[in-house]
Amino acid sequence: MKTEAAYITGAGQCEVMTTELPPLGASEVLMKVVSSSMCYSTYKAMTLGSSHKRVPDGLDETPVMTGHEFAGVIEEVGENYKDRYHKGQVIAVQPAMGLPSGYSPGYSYPHYGGDATYTIIPEVAIEKGGILAYEEEYFADASLAEPMSCIIGAFHASYHTTPFVYEYEMGIKKGGKLALLGAAGPMGIGAIDYAINGPYQPKLIIVTDLDQARLDRAASLIPPSVLDGTDRRLVYMNTSKVDDEVAAVRAVSGGQGYDDVMVLVPDRGLIETADKLLGVDGCLNFFAGPTDKSFSASINFYNVHYERTHLVGTSGGSSGDMQESLAMSAAGKLNPSFMVTHVGGIDAVPPTLKDFPSIPGGKKLFYPHVHLPLVAIDELRAHADRDPRFAGLADICEANNNVWNLEAERYLLAHWA
Repeated sequence: MKTEAAYITGAGQCEVMTTELPPLGASEVLMKVVSSSMCYSTYKAMTLGSSHKRVPDGLDETPVMTGHEFAGVIEEVGENYKDRYHKGQVIAVQPAMGLPSGYSPGYSYPHYGGDATYTIIPEVAIEKGGILAYEEEYFADASLAEPMSCIIGAFHASYHTTPFVYEYEMGIKKGGKLALLGAAGPMGIGAIDYAINGPYQPKLIIVTDLDQARLDRAASLIPPSVLDGTDRRLVYMNTSKVDDEVAAVRAVSGGQGYDDVMVLVPDRGLIETADKLLGVDGCLNFFAGPTDKSFSASINFYNVHYERTHLVGTSGGSSGDMQESLAMSAAGKLNPSFMVTHVGGIDAVPPTLKDFPSIPGGKKLFYPHVHLPLVAIDELRAHADRDPRFAGLADICEANNNVWNLEAERYLLAHWA
């Protein structure tokens, strides 16, 4: 079986190659990948190459497949798993295996990654719960369940306390006050969506950012009016336009501060702002992943002692978090596609990865069986003159506020694959 896939071939190097997959083992599953979304962590892995803790040595001889946010269809099942899986079964992949080595798809394996037409899921991944059944037809939502699981995991990992009760109350405070800082990007939009529709139902959600265009887009996707008729409130604030960020954001809380503050940008100043926004028993969740191992910020330890403020950090999500995302999106309670701003084919993976920090917008979504340069969803119409297929795709997306959707996915696969 041949596969066309994107591989990390060295530090700063990524290329698409057609290679021969080895014969399927008795304890393996062959997967046809339909969709794969890109994460900043893949850019870090590509940039560092074997210096990255999850990327093995010897990339020049044994390159590794990229992509860890992917979904598709089972093509073949090894003999030992035929009682568990079947050909044609639609699945999403949970990449976090919790191995001592840190190895996972998209970083560490020559035949296991999402940016590929076909990939082999090894026994270790299967036994770690890496295959999740998916009953819906929209593959993008299944791919995006992985980044959504990171958001969901962050909400679950935050915690609260009761004086002299020595048990944590896990999760953001139900019916509390939530501040999402630096949160008008793709992961922030996912966090807003989950805060609105998830189980915790905070009474107040404030979203801050410095970029008015991003705030406007977030507000067009999830407007404050979605909470009309409830006792809950959603506020967007451009903190570049206020003289005192702490005072302005704290004032929205009634001056009492917030039960939960999540920081979605690895910025020292923003962390210190978050600390000043905490109310009694406030939980600061540092969600953003820094690249500097010496990254630090100042925290008020007087408040830690007397006001019970505390700090957590999360990275990744569990199988349960992914299953929660899949269930909520299937029920129409979450729309992970809000995060997507660009689509492309397998050939678009290397240039997108190499230029990742300079490409604006949100999540980049790839269809490995398609050859298509990366294109912004809100710019599809501009390509219709040279290729009339784009006109039909633009019609579908424009009718949906330029949000990627099942109809658009089907059109793309029917006309480009």
